[in-house]
Amino acid sequence: MSDEFGLKESVSMALGGMIGGGIYAVLGVVAKIAMFATWFGFIAAGVVAVCAGYSYNTLNALGDQRGGSVSFVQEFVGNATLAGMIGWSLLFGYIGSMAMYAFAFAEFTIAFNAVPDSYAGFPLRPVISVLAVALFVVLNVAGARITGSAENVLVAAKVGILVAFGVWGLAYLGPVSPQSVSLGFSHLTGVTPLVAAAISFVAFQGWQLLFYDQERIGDPVDTIRRAVYISIPAAVAIYVMVAVVTTNLAPQAIQSHPHVALGDAASAMLGYFGLGSLGMIIISISALFSTGSAINATLFSSGHFAKGMLESDLLPDQIGDTDVDGVPDKTFLVLGAITAAFSAWGSLGAITSFASLAFIIVFGAMSVLAFRERDHDDVHPVPPAVGAVGAAAFAPVMFWNLYNREPNTFWMVLIVAVVVIGVELLYFERGELEDAVPVTLERAVERVEDGIGEGSE
Repeated sequence: MSDEFGLKESVSMALGGMIGGGIYAVLGVVAKIAMFATWFGFIAAGVVAVCAGYSYNTLNALGDQRGGSVSFVQEFVGNATLAGMIGWSLLFGYIGSMAMYAFAFAEFTIAFNAVPDSYAGFPLRPVISVLAVALFVVLNVAGARITGSAENVLVAAKVGILVAFGVWGLAYLGPVSPQSVSLGFSHLTGVTPLVAAAISFVAFQGWQLLFYDQERIGDPVDTIRRAVYISIPAAVAIYVMVAVVTTNLAPQAIQSHPHVALGDAASAMLGYFGLGSLGMIIISISALFSTGSAINATLFSSGHFAKGMLESDLLPDQIGDTDVDGVPDKTFLVLGAITAAFSAWGSLGAITSFASLAFIIVFGAMSVLAFRERDHDDVHPVPPAVGAVGAAAFAPVMFWNLYNREPNTFWMVLIVAVVVIGVELLYFERGELEDAVPVTLERAVERVEDGIGEGSE
């Protein structure tokens, strides 16, 4: 029996990477901005994600290397500095995603009545988030890994709960509930839908992890292509259903405690049968399981991605030893520590925006790269163009929204982005700096000596 993953396992991996924790972490943030028009934001983000997926598939088929964003830049551009900066941006996107999952994990933990939100005046949300990250760092250091068959079952369970939630919710909003259904068409003007799409973009990043795991996939180019085109539309459909149901059944919860509003919507549905409290319990358990497995899977993938960058000298040697088998323990510890810091001190809005921005930049860059290859017979220029234009529109709109609605978050995201870019430039241009420093010192010494000579005359 072959150990290679086929289409079913690949779709499970891609769908699990998106559905795993994205909807639980992102929905409340997006819904608080777009409310009843949240569903449109998911569709718009999904369209750009599909176009980015087309670009990834195109570059994967045209190139000789089997890899992801960094390999594509190295092969099609031949610029190691640019490839490294893309890699760093992607790595911080993964860190932001894990922090986002850890934040949501803690919020749904506190949703249980048995868990207080503070102890002795000290908030427990950051503590729970850090403990969740620490747990999965330990599991990955210990070598824990879910097999392909088990992953199929777990993803099926997570997706099944959300599909059941969406289907029953739509049925409940139809003939059962007396309230009318609002789709927020009046909110589809201005920049609000674009803002919603930009912030929700991080919920569509899981599929591209397949490109870093191609050695385990049979006929990887064709299998991944089909898996991407199946998983992204499926995720869009689930997100749209969940968004419509939640915004209509729990509008007050979205304004007061948006992070767990999905649980309030489930309580409203099951309240019809007198089981309102059961709805929150089921959704909370599903959220804990989904966000926890999302942290674990993303940490595993980002650890292997970081090791590849270490081997290409695109990350400092201090982050891990490339001579060891598998991912160095130190790499997992560094990724976990940065993730824990983000999840403890950042707001969910800031974390989500930062992670979405990282993926917008990377996916947009890959779309531009694929558009450059439009002269090939197998490359249609429209999808890469849509992906590039969509990404170019999302980034400034996100900053505009943060500046006007959440100025503290805006400055936090901006400062972090500047620091990351600054560190990247210092690292990748360190050779030129090292060459320049002796020259500068030599000139300074000459000037001092000249001054001393002049003073002695």
